[in-house]
Amino acid sequence: MNRRLLGRTGLNVPVLSFGASSLGGVFRTTDDTEAIRTVHVALDLGMDFIDVSPYYGATRAETVLGRALKGISRSRYVLATKIGQYGNNEFDFSAARVVRSLDESCARLGVDHIDLLQCHDIEFADLDQIVNETLPALLKLREAGRIGHIGITGLPLNIFPAVIDRVAPGVVETVLSFCRYELNDTALDTLVPYFKTAGIGIINASPTGMGLLTERGVPSWHPAPPAMVAGARRAVDYCKSVGADIVKLAVQFCVAHPGIATTLVGSANPDNIRKNVAYIEEPLDFELMAKVLELLQPIHNHNFTRGRPENRDPLIG
Repeated sequence: MNRRLLGRTGLNVPVLSFGASSLGGVFRTTDDTEAIRTVHVALDLGMDFIDVSPYYGATRAETVLGRALKGISRSRYVLATKIGQYGNNEFDFSAARVVRSLDESCARLGVDHIDLLQCHDIEFADLDQIVNETLPALLKLREAGRIGHIGITGLPLNIFPAVIDRVAPGVVETVLSFCRYELNDTALDTLVPYFKTAGIGIINASPTGMGLLTERGVPSWHPAPPAMVAGARRAVDYCKSVGADIVKLAVQFCVAHPGIATTLVGSANPDNIRKNVAYIEEPLDFELMAKVLELLQPIHNHNFTRGRPENRDPLIG
């Protein structure tokens, strides 16, 4: 699998990485034995950058991942987890909770250090606290060797420069953005030059828009407005009518961007992981891509947002 440097972290990550939220049964009922097998398949196929969080499945994802990693050499994978979000409406970005959260995650994961520790969904935080308390606490952990690198994550794009512009260079080393670089929404691309200049590595997630670009469609909790769902459905139905897999196209589209270090895909099914890896090894169908992008043009960069009012992106569409 092709690999890219993650900003200036020195981490060389695969273009397709493993998003472990699926291990927590976030999207469907899962079997832990199958989930553990999925992790092993992902590692064997070169997906050795793994992203998780204590929030996923109320710590279940970290716990299952820890079981999967037991007995596997620590040098075989790069491990990222998060602090700050612990329940649907449970956020705590205090310095004390940062340290306690790291200790708890390490215990669940069976490791003594985390390669990348990220502030989870900072749109729900007071950004003053992130700048003045949370990130300084993470800096102390980095200096102590407890963690390797520091990142921030979230849905609205404006939260990233809102924090990065207020801290010293090198404090924030990575960003994790989701649903903002995919076939129907490429708004993240506007920030790629900014991140590159700052030496910040980009992790992209949710190449199908949390189900928008799938035959199954969006789950009931999905925040996309009806017009956006309907617009995506037209592209899904077209692909199905010509015998094409829109998920394949979506994954290929994301990994093709040279400025995005890695894209996360998640599953607790080993066959799905095998399919995703196979997708990126196959050539792009440029004619199909052009048609799908044309069909999605009416909803291009239409978005949904969330978080504190002051942290939200303006709505388009």
